[in-house]
Amino acid sequence: MKKHLLLSIMMLVSIQIQAQFFKSIYDEIFKYGTLYVAGDVENSTQPLYPEYFVRTNPDNLYDVPKVIDQTVYHPYDYRYSFGIRRLARFDYEIKSKNYYDGTENNKALSSPTAAVKGFEYLIHFEKERERGREFTNSRLFLRHTGKYHIAKIEQREEGNVDFEYTSGEIRLRLPIGKKFSISAGGIYRTHVKAYGYNPIEIWLNEQDEDGNAKNPWWSLGYQYGYQDAPYTSTVYNPDGSTQEIFNYLWTNSRGDIVAYTDEDFRDTVFGGLMNKFNKEKWSELDPFAEIAPIVGFDFYHYTPNFWMHLYGNWILPHHEYVSGNVDFSYLHRESWGKGGHNNLLGGKQWEDYQAGLMLGVKLSKRFGIFIEGEYVRFWDSEIYNSSVGINFRL
Repeated sequence: MKKHLLLSIMMLVSIQIQAQFFKSIYDEIFKYGTLYVAGDVENSTQPLYPEYFVRTNPDNLYDVPKVIDQTVYHPYDYRYSFGIRRLARFDYEIKSKNYYDGTENNKALSSPTAAVKGFEYLIHFEKERERGREFTNSRLFLRHTGKYHIAKIEQREEGNVDFEYTSGEIRLRLPIGKKFSISAGGIYRTHVKAYGYNPIEIWLNEQDEDGNAKNPWWSLGYQYGYQDAPYTSTVYNPDGSTQEIFNYLWTNSRGDIVAYTDEDFRDTVFGGLMNKFNKEKWSELDPFAEIAPIVGFDFYHYTPNFWMHLYGNWILPHHEYVSGNVDFSYLHRESWGKGGHNNLLGGKQWEDYQAGLMLGVKLSKRFGIFIEGEYVRFWDSEIYNSSVGINFRL
């Protein structure tokens, strides 16, 4: 009897311990989290006026032409998304809707320090069609903020702008009073795009031993199946005189005429070939990854009548690539010249920044002003947005 009683007590204690353990997991990870599924459908943007072209009878130029509607009519736009989130809002952030649909942009995603200590996350997936183009967006955001540390992992994909980004960072955090803190640590970042590397410019600038162009611009057309043929034409001037003009006629791989002069070919076809050449060369490169030191600060003050949130991050110019061909990395963006890769083998370091300001003042019960802005500079990319406004309540 005593053995059964002891066993029952041990089982009750074990269940209580497990319950406390799972409760602590729930409180730390899932409490206050929101699981959402959302979507929307709307008309795609259409041209204000239809576009037409005239198709003539090839056997009789002066026959009645046929008018063809060549307006591009896109199918409806749509977006559907699902995810789970647990992000704390700052006091000045007012929830605009009574639900989440994945379009929210909380300041917690960009400020170094969270509104509350603990674990925050956003796991979001989105499928979208806009003006006939379908693409995928996704975001993973994990952060744990403690009194003396910040640890964060982030992954983003924006299919409509062909942007992919992954980062991980860990910092030591030093609170100075209740409103200000500084942090310092290291950051790991990846990027798929070869920032600062322009393959077509390098290819066109190649020279032989005599300083002549190894790849004349028109030879790019030959690579993609275009051919040119010399011809002369006679121009009759208004005064009755004539003039012989020499130029090149350009045709595509099917033999269709695409340009009647070199200038016409440069203006209408060549630009597309340059972009195609770059995309092919970029696709041959593996993704890049680099590590660098990072420091940041965060100041937050809030009252119902005045609030200020000021934050910044500075990625120092001590970048070290750990993945990808370093010769084609942003470190060597100025290491290419007319002779190929030059002697700047050490590369050229750079600095990246991020800064934000949210300021609001209620001057009276009816009148208030606000200012919000954020600036980001990563590699060659600059992103900034700002807004200023006046509120007057009737």
